[in-house]
Amino acid sequence: MDNNTNKEEQILIRITGKDRPGLTASVMEILARKDAKILDIGQADIHSTLSLGILIRISEQASGQVMKELLFKATELGVNIGFSPVPDEEYENWVSLQGKNRYILTLIGRTLSARQIEAAAKVIARQGLNIDSIRRLTGRMSIMHPERNLRACIEFSLRGTPEDREAMQKELMHISSEMEIDFSFQKDDMYRRMRRLICFDMDSTLIQTECIDELAERAGVGAEVRAITESAMRGEIDFKESFTRRVALLKGLDASVMEDIANTMPITEGVDRLMSVLKRYGYKIAILSGGFTYFGEFLQRKYGIDYVYANELEVGDDGKLTGRYIGEIVDGNRKAELLRLIAQVERVHLAQTIAVGDGANDLKMLGEAGLGIAFHAKPRVVANAKQSINTIGLDGVLYFLGFKDSYLGEQGKL
Repeated sequence: MDNNTNKEEQILIRITGKDRPGLTASVMEILARKDAKILDIGQADIHSTLSLGILIRISEQASGQVMKELLFKATELGVNIGFSPVPDEEYENWVSLQGKNRYILTLIGRTLSARQIEAAAKVIARQGLNIDSIRRLTGRMSIMHPERNLRACIEFSLRGTPEDREAMQKELMHISSEMEIDFSFQKDDMYRRMRRLICFDMDSTLIQTECIDELAERAGVGAEVRAITESAMRGEIDFKESFTRRVALLKGLDASVMEDIANTMPITEGVDRLMSVLKRYGYKIAILSGGFTYFGEFLQRKYGIDYVYANELEVGDDGKLTGRYIGEIVDGNRKAELLRLIAQVERVHLAQTIAVGDGANDLKMLGEAGLGIAFHAKPRVVANAKQSINTIGLDGVLYFLGFKDSYLGEQGKL
């Protein structure tokens, strides 16, 4: 028997043109008749223009007839088709590369320009990484109604190992500050696709204020407390000391003002959308705050948050703040400890956790989590965080988790 009779070869089929229902089925029908094996397949649609690639292995006897039938079908469907042989050695070399590390680089901005994407692509190239695919996570932009374009996000799927990950991180952060764009660089493993617990700082993260500053204004000591707050958030003084000093300045304030502050505190852009999506997809949500329990519990009722750990203000029999607090202060160390504890209770691996915060007392929590995100954060926090969001609202977290607007239905629209 002639061995050449059963010899097989690889052929890469490339189809481009206007997409239409049934195109892939028509192609597969022809391939199926000749028992072609599908080694790889990928498709992308850009503005109703199809780009479909299929790598097949087929007997040399059948390949000519298959290509002939595909050419006729392409003419019938009004698309372009091309064929390229792939030698066995070239195919095996390609297969050997598939075991390399994979990473996801996410880019977020109000809009994305060629200049911004060029800068990111050059960093990728310098690190010796290969771009396997590019995916748009946000909805398409409107030309006639630019006010609807609240955010833009694309995701690069990368293969390889960065030559210097720390240097790459620094380059991305430099581009972020220079070009008003946010980045997340994550290893593409099972934990990235299975995040389950997300822990938020509250003040200046979920809400656009510091509750202790609001209380201080009502007590007439706003300037004194703000100065201590800012120094603490910059990491210049110990959080416990600063907290004790600030709370002492609130002595004598009527506790009833907390209700008014809670009802009027400004919610951060994107929080409503973010919380709705996280709850719908089964995430456990925690507030770990150096602020106050009263305001954390207000947000807990509003959004169905699972855990709240914050600081309890002592109220005297006369209904006024005593200038003291009850229990252990929730500082940076305590936040990291609580993240670990909640993960243990929920039986969640630390690599499946997310932490989001803006201040120096969030750094340990951000470092402990599988994904730590600095949100509109202080310079010291941004410098030490691996991911940051500075250009859009808190719902930008969803894109770092891989959500597409099209997954979210009405929740994807604002």
